[in-house]
Amino acid sequence: MAQDVSSARAVLLTGAAGRIGGNFFEHAKERYRFRLAHRDAAKLAAAAGEEHEAISLDVADPDACRAACDGIDTVVHLAADPSPEADFYGSLLDNNIKGTYNVFRAAADAGCRRIVYASSVHAVFAYPLDVQAKTDSPVRPANMYGVSKCFGEALAACFANDGLSSIAVRIGAYEAPWVHENPTAEAMAMYVSHRDLNQLLTRCVDADDVPFAIVHGVSDNRFKRLDLTSTRELLGYAPEDDGFALFGAGLRD
Repeated sequence: MAQDVSSARAVLLTGAAGRIGGNFFEHAKERYRFRLAHRDAAKLAAAAGEEHEAISLDVADPDACRAACDGIDTVVHLAADPSPEADFYGSLLDNNIKGTYNVFRAAADAGCRRIVYASSVHAVFAYPLDVQAKTDSPVRPANMYGVSKCFGEALAACFANDGLSSIAVRIGAYEAPWVHENPTAEAMAMYVSHRDLNQLLTRCVDADDVPFAIVHGVSDNRFKRLDLTSTRELLGYAPEDDGFALFGAGLRD
């Protein structure tokens, strides 16, 4: 029997049909009342069931974003082109720049409590491998995808100044087929498992009194490309996995 979540916190999840969105929904579907958003709502209808809602959403459409945010407490904004090779005019401008602005603007206008924005390790990817980026390190993107994520972090800071609680999560190398196929030491230093990122996103949604923050989404890897000190202190994040141990990458007997 499905659990009644009618009185739970209302969460708009954009990019709900993606790998991260789908896993987070499965993890938290009994904790929140979700409005699942994707370009094609039919892809989400079965998963939503009777307890949740599925809507079609093109984030490049500001009116659609305003409608999606109506009655929402927290927006978890995952929708974007996730490719480091994405073309700026062909994709990033609409999906990662205009779309991100539209969602922030809509969330603010609708009086949402918070937006949790999916940034990326690519916002600081140009640092040398022997430099561990901190949450307050100056951004240093290596590609236009990373630039689009820096833009989103700046939007989060800007809207936070006007009262919209905003948390930007720099997501590392999320568990994916390519990670299994080529588990290099560099990838493992950025690795984040399903359960660790689900925990972090939940903590971002539930945290009290966070006007603005940038937090780091990597697992408890023995070598970390992103420093976790401030993320642990702010949110109580307690990752359980270590990519190096899980994949045996970069280790010697």
